[in-house]
Amino acid sequence: MNRLSHIWLIAVIFLIGYTGTTGSQEGGKQPLRLVQTISLPNVKGRLDHMDVDVKRKRLFVAGLENGTLEVVDLQAGKFARSIPGFEKPQGALYVPELNKLFVASGDDGMLRVFWGDTLDLLDPIQLDRGPNRVVYEPHSKLVYVGYGGKDAGKDYGEIGIIDAKNDKHIGDIKVVAHPSELLLDKSGTTLFVLVSAANRIQVVDTSKRQVVSTWQVSSQHPGDAAFDELTSRLFIGTRTPPEMIVMDSKSSKEVAHLPTADGMDGVYFAPPRKRVYVSGGRELSSGFVYVYQQTDADHYEIVGKVTTRGGAGTSLWSPALNRYYVAAPANEGADAAILVYAPRD
Repeated sequence: MNRLSHIWLIAVIFLIGYTGTTGSQEGGKQPLRLVQTISLPNVKGRLDHMDVDVKRKRLFVAGLENGTLEVVDLQAGKFARSIPGFEKPQGALYVPELNKLFVASGDDGMLRVFWGDTLDLLDPIQLDRGPNRVVYEPHSKLVYVGYGGKDAGKDYGEIGIIDAKNDKHIGDIKVVAHPSELLLDKSGTTLFVLVSAANRIQVVDTSKRQVVSTWQVSSQHPGDAAFDELTSRLFIGTRTPPEMIVMDSKSSKEVAHLPTADGMDGVYFAPPRKRVYVSGGRELSSGFVYVYQQTDADHYEIVGKVTTRGGAGTSLWSPALNRYYVAAPANEGADAAILVYAPRD
């Protein structure tokens, strides 16, 4: 065998070994393992945000284009019921201590409150068009809901302040445009508001009920985000380009940029494993979850790229149930479904 043939043989052997290793990583060694697929029959179009009732093991899913809130029985692993009557339902928030479910509906400008056990309508709260993200602050028992902006024909957005005990709209905080994400710190005194249209994060002092800082995000259309308060890090999903940006939540310095899924529509941080999950695929033929490992506050690496389904943009991480849920719309003859993943160490 001459020297050139010998080199080619070594190269072929190396490629075969590398291909085998790659296949193994994409198969059994992925950091998320699909354990269940729960069908959502007769649900059409895009699915949006979700929340979970841990005690009753129910998942609430906003059927944005279907005009419904879908209820999934996680214990039985099947669709339970569908609640109609919404115009563009987007945000869902279950508050266990109050036994209430809050559902934000964008096109009718409503935040509806349901009893947690029966899911009967308790109170409709009229806002303006565009209600989307909803978060709860347990110390003050306030709910914050983002709305307004272009959806409402305004050149600014608003954070509605809701008395969650009495279901009353008690005030608003003005922000630069429609809020795409809301994140609270544990003390409830700082609210991070992502504004996709303006490529900014606005920091709200909730005691003053006003914006105290505005930070620019280097990539465009920051949508969803998560917060690791222990390391003071924000994990920001952007759409143009598709990136996961790590930002210091005190200084606003961007400390890391990593590629992420196209059509990004869900970002979550799981502290026990120090992992960030970013789901994407909205309006695309394929969907993925990118999984990142945090080695320290400033260093991250991609440890998995899990295939989901086309159009499956939104997701939810439940630390209490140790499950990651991906909402997949109906396509190619398949019903809409919730893809249930278990994390793998």
